[in-house]
Amino acid sequence: MARAEDIRAAPEGPDAASPVSPEEVIVRLLAELAARDEMIAKLLARVADLERQLGLNSSNSGKPPSSDGLKKPPRTTSLREPSGRKPGGQKGHPGTTLRQTDHPDAILDHLPGACPGCGGALGRSDSLGHQARQVFDLPDPQPLRVTEHRAHDCRCPNCGATARAVFPETVSGPVQYGTTLTAVVAYLSAVQLLPEDRIAQLLHELHRIEVSAASIAAMIQRKAADLSDFADTVGQAVRTAPVKHADETGVRVGGTLHWLQVAATTVLTFYMVTRKRGEIIAGVVGVLVHDHFAPYFGLTGVLHALCNAHHLRELKALVEIEKEPWAKDMARLLRLACHAANRGSPVRSRFVAVFTARYRRIVAEGLAFHEAQPPLDPPGRAKRGRPKRRPGHNLLIRLRDHEDAVLRFLHDPAVPFTNNLAEQGGRMAKVKMKISGCFRTIEGARVFAILRGTAETARKQRWNILDTFKAPPQTLIAKLMAA
Repeated sequence: MARAEDIRAAPEGPDAASPVSPEEVIVRLLAELAARDEMIAKLLARVADLERQLGLNSSNSGKPPSSDGLKKPPRTTSLREPSGRKPGGQKGHPGTTLRQTDHPDAILDHLPGACPGCGGALGRSDSLGHQARQVFDLPDPQPLRVTEHRAHDCRCPNCGATARAVFPETVSGPVQYGTTLTAVVAYLSAVQLLPEDRIAQLLHELHRIEVSAASIAAMIQRKAADLSDFADTVGQAVRTAPVKHADETGVRVGGTLHWLQVAATTVLTFYMVTRKRGEIIAGVVGVLVHDHFAPYFGLTGVLHALCNAHHLRELKALVEIEKEPWAKDMARLLRLACHAANRGSPVRSRFVAVFTARYRRIVAEGLAFHEAQPPLDPPGRAKRGRPKRRPGHNLLIRLRDHEDAVLRFLHDPAVPFTNNLAEQGGRMAKVKMKISGCFRTIEGARVFAILRGTAETARKQRWNILDTFKAPPQTLIAKLMAA
């Protein structure tokens, strides 16, 4: 920065620069101060942003629990509040206690070796009664059972014509693996998330089956191809369901980022692999529960319901980090509304009116709080687009502009408070990524989507998953349509 003494001490003469007036020095100093003030404002904003990032974790943001590392927050900071109930099974819970059965598969009689009085032998006919203890255990793993199918050529004894029997549809080659083994392989891959080489190792060690990882991959691909029509039927059923949930999660395919789109109801799960995050499921009608991802609002003929678990996490961050007073009131109000909606009966209109009025009042208080804060953009500098806003300000605008979507769970008992149903559907895909790293091809990712969606749907329908993987797809479709 130039100083007045330096200017006054400037050399004189024909080659010297023209003297600078004090007014020009003041203008230059003011410009430098303004530039420094702008730089300080930027640095302070950057520090505040970094401090906020350090304060975010899985309990107060959308970050996954795996990102917490060794600094995981204690469980006492969960969004769940104490229920007042004792730990363990609650009254009326059916339980799964192991009990003796009246029809054991095998009975082993144990007799005393000799009479303690005279030393004579004791046999089964000398028994006066017994005490029974039962051991529940798995049978030893069995090796492959080979079934030979023979299609006979027969000659009619009356006319002498010959006829050949037809093999079953599932028996297509001179030698092949059966439907049960294929179903087990598909189950281990899509449900237990085992890679092909580990499946081969398991089959070898438990059942003495020598099968290569390439053969296992071929089994999985064939099963997915067989179930593709069933998966499409599930997808169409999800689209037309009165209430459905949607979410998306990133997966690696061939080293590049792709997206696994999740669409689910309480009885159906459908997956779709896309190259872009915004390629969401189309053709949806009814109520769609989601997490405020912008492309969902581009769907036509859809009523939106926003996930309030996301709102509670954002509000918790505003309470813990920014210390904004309105956020605690809004979090308390949303929890109260959630408890009222979960009582099992429709919320009374009087309560809805009182709650809505309080909701709007808190939003107005929050907006007034943020409007009184200094702007984040440097003073005196015009920027294109809307002014930069704080996280709490953005949340308040969302709560104000999408009030119907936030509070839809109060007006419609079929709409839940959160979008957990869809978020749970994407969690196992992240586990798959941790185990295998990525899918090698997009076809492999779509194979996983078909098999995983079929397994999740079977579980929700209370079908046996192995029986589902063994059944013909048309049988599954007919069973699903009849449900």
